[in-house]
Amino acid sequence: MAKYIYEHKNWTAFTWQEQSINSVFGEVRLMQGKIIGQMNALGFSTKEEATLNALTLDVVKSSEIEGELLNYDQVRSSIARRLGINTAGLEQSSRNIEGIVEMMLDATQRYQLPLTEKRLFGWHAALFPTGHSGPYEIEVGKYRTGKMQIVSGAMGKEKVHYEAIKPELVKIEMDKFLDWFNHDNRLDPVLKAAIAHFWFIIIHPFDDGNGRIGRAITDMLLAQAEGSGERFYSMSSQILLERKRYYEILQKVQHSTSDITEWLEWFLNCLKNAMLATENTTQRILHKAQFWKLHEHTSLHERQRLMLNKMIDGFEGKLQTSKWAKITKTSTDTALRDIKDLVNKGILQQTNEGGRSANYELVEFNLE
Repeated sequence: MAKYIYEHKNWTAFTWQEQSINSVFGEVRLMQGKIIGQMNALGFSTKEEATLNALTLDVVKSSEIEGELLNYDQVRSSIARRLGINTAGLEQSSRNIEGIVEMMLDATQRYQLPLTEKRLFGWHAALFPTGHSGPYEIEVGKYRTGKMQIVSGAMGKEKVHYEAIKPELVKIEMDKFLDWFNHDNRLDPVLKAAIAHFWFIIIHPFDDGNGRIGRAITDMLLAQAEGSGERFYSMSSQILLERKRYYEILQKVQHSTSDITEWLEWFLNCLKNAMLATENTTQRILHKAQFWKLHEHTSLHERQRLMLNKMIDGFEGKLQTSKWAKITKTSTDTALRDIKDLVNKGILQQTNEGGRSANYELVEFNLE
């Protein structure tokens, strides 16, 4: 069996081949600047909406990677409340959601503070408020004292994918990691985020929750890289999409000597893809902001506002009177009146398709 990376002497003296990562690293840094520029051009409330979206996705998707499905609206409402964003009509969230949100916001909003053992233990305790992971009791708010294996397969036929550092070495290794994290400023923070993620996962210091805490550490360094707690893209969403490759690369590089080029390449490409996904979202948010700017003095009632927002956000299928009536819980007569009013105001138009029911779409607009 090949040695694990941590079994080599000075295993954290990581090396990589600059020429292999230079072009994607350059692209990532360029895209970061572009996204921040686009966002700064938006109004305050639009920017707030984008941050709320990105943070909500980050929390939901980071848990989904671990197989835990959280209620999107509860997560969104918890984040909005903590950031002081208007939460009228938003849902109450459960205790475990509050804990995960607390950790993520501490990492991204207080990104300038040092990462300490005490802070990490606080995150861990917030993730497991009952002292249990599912039905199992775990060690909470402290480093693990047992050995850690990542296994799959049925009882008796388990396959060991990874065996982490011995428990008695965890504190020594974590002290070294935290010292590097807080004091070594020679590296660009984006590269530092990639290395920190890998290094932390290799140590696997906790009984459970290592993946989520590792991703929070990544987000903290990405916030440092941008000098801002505003988040406009979600790395965890992208990791979820590329999960199979994520684990393959980790498994491969955990057996390397100290050359982590392949991991850095994967991480930077994943980050680039996360930002590309955001460009589309940004365009939608921008489009929505422009639409409402154009119609800030148009007289519209709540049902019309609700449906127009749904259409701008990417309405599934065709809009017909029956669908309008169903969503707004009104009669088809009322729905037809609402729609005709919007047609008269030049906001909606009937499509050219024939058929028994008329279909409607938004009129294209340009805001010069």
